[in-house]
Amino acid sequence: MADIDPILREFLDQKVFEYQRPEFLELDPLQIPHRYEQREDQEISGFLTATISWGNRKSILNNAKQLMNRMGASPYDFIMSATPDQRAPLFPFVHRTFNETDLNYFFEALRNIYENHEGMLSVFLEKAEQKSLQPAISHFKKVFFELPHETRSEKHVSDPAKGSAAKRLNMMLRWFVRKDVPGVDLGIWHGLLHPRQLSCPLDVHSGNVARKLGLLHRLQNDGKALVELDDALRELDPEDPVKYDFALFGIGASKTDL
Repeated sequence: MADIDPILREFLDQKVFEYQRPEFLELDPLQIPHRYEQREDQEISGFLTATISWGNRKSILNNAKQLMNRMGASPYDFIMSATPDQRAPLFPFVHRTFNETDLNYFFEALRNIYENHEGMLSVFLEKAEQKSLQPAISHFKKVFFELPHETRSEKHVSDPAKGSAAKRLNMMLRWFVRKDVPGVDLGIWHGLLHPRQLSCPLDVHSGNVARKLGLLHRLQNDGKALVELDDALRELDPEDPVKYDFALFGIGASKTDL
């Protein structure tokens, strides 16, 4: 890709400043892990919330809040100690195609990760590369589904190795790895993983804005498009490319003329 126009960089930096604010959380799923102080609670609530973060934003927030409220004060304690009888009040639970069969397995898989793999962060660190966490996402999925499970549940965790842009897991990683001054992203893994390793949470809306800005040319929102967009954003800021997710989101949400 050609060198980034400095006028475009200035425009996008201004949009990051405009949208990377605490008020952003009022309508964003990231507000859910912000409820908690313990890292494990933030990890589990963030992962489960990211998993159901597709479709209507109001529905996402309502279902995530409902799920967290039913899990009690500590999602981590619930995952590690809840008996089948104690899980019963959570059901029925449905978010689009994610149902109680999936949720029950997710509980078992998360417990396995904390009991036998030293937690989510350790799983991602095993395969993290200097400039990419996409291999780490693929590894996480492999570990996550190492227990007996119904095949249907696998569709709720994307795999970059199969060409997916893995929007929801890349979004979760942005939440956990970035540590911004306004305090929007949580930064609970900051220092162990670095923002330069992150990839943009690419979806229809951010993809459309990126194409209008000339940052992306591939028409499909797949893994190849993600690589192209990542390259462009790293030209804008090699150390923190995914901060521009706030700009792409904000431009799309505000319907800014481009």
